[in-house]
Amino acid sequence: MKTILAAYSGVLRGTGSSILSVLQDLSSTSWLSHSKVIKQLQAISVIQWILTFLFVGASCTMVLIYLFCTDCWLIAVLYTCWLIFDWDTPNEGGRRSSWVRNWTMWTYFRDFFPIRLVKTCDLLPSRNYIFGYHPHGIFCFGAFCNFSTEATGFSKKFPGIRPSLATLAGNFRMPLLRDYLMSGGICPVNRNSIDHLLSHNGTGNAVIIVVGGAAESLDCAPGMNSVTLKNRKGFVKLALQKGADLVPVYSFGENEVYKQVIFEEGSFWRLAQKKLQKLFGFAPCLFHGCSIFSEESWGFVPYAKPITTIVGEPITVPKIEDPSQEVLDQYHAMYITSLRKLFDKHKVRFGLKESDILYIQ
Repeated sequence: MKTILAAYSGVLRGTGSSILSVLQDLSSTSWLSHSKVIKQLQAISVIQWILTFLFVGASCTMVLIYLFCTDCWLIAVLYTCWLIFDWDTPNEGGRRSSWVRNWTMWTYFRDFFPIRLVKTCDLLPSRNYIFGYHPHGIFCFGAFCNFSTEATGFSKKFPGIRPSLATLAGNFRMPLLRDYLMSGGICPVNRNSIDHLLSHNGTGNAVIIVVGGAAESLDCAPGMNSVTLKNRKGFVKLALQKGADLVPVYSFGENEVYKQVIFEEGSFWRLAQKKLQKLFGFAPCLFHGCSIFSEESWGFVPYAKPITTIVGEPITVPKIEDPSQEVLDQYHAMYITSLRKLFDKHKVRFGLKESDILYIQ
């Protein structure tokens, strides 16, 4: 009898062990499933931004034109009237929304890469600033996430500072896209808009300008550490005229998220890219990432590579309404020196070699 009980007890113990094993397997499977869902949500949040930037403006314009030819023409008329009435708003500080900037979707966007914002010193709310952002990359993911959303905690790290990312003015002529961009605090990169932010909006404003612009995007590829800056002095002149301090910003990893075919200078395709850039304001890059399902296949989804944005120390700039060329060159040189120091100080920490240098074009 004792033998039978012992055997039965052993079976029960075995059954319990088996059940526990199954539960652990289920738990593990559930965790993997949850992880995959999160990863897909992250990818979708990034794709949403890419598709919005590339297609929403043109699509909404075509829909608006189409509505004029349908029974819904009154909707098109009313929106067009509103568009005309609201036309100058992007140049007058925009219409930012704290609610949009704090959408949960942006945390998924941030975690896809992931993107980090690193503060090196405090910024005074009693001053205005012009941030020079480098490099451009393909879609400026770091600039958008850090300065047009609160996903990386800009307002907590820099209390009292209102960031405004400047982008192509043409985007603000597109119905609905303009409102979407303004809700994140994005503004046109033109004189009127930046003048308003730095002269008629009090202090504590930070205008973020991607200095290299579309031209710089033609040279972005994994392993490339070059910025288009040598002849870009307009932002320095603007800082002098407004008395806004200059702040160098460098994003390590911005060039790593897409692979691009870079054509040689002087080649037919390079000349074609530059011609189209001057014509349309953006550079037609031949690039690819991966698909939403696998990093092994090609697609428009960027590779999940870390992007770390370092905000450097401000360069104090005096207010000079009509700066001489000598003064302009002086502060431009100071800015380049400060950017190089920022790059050299942090490059090893973020995966580069001590021998890597920042090329200024």
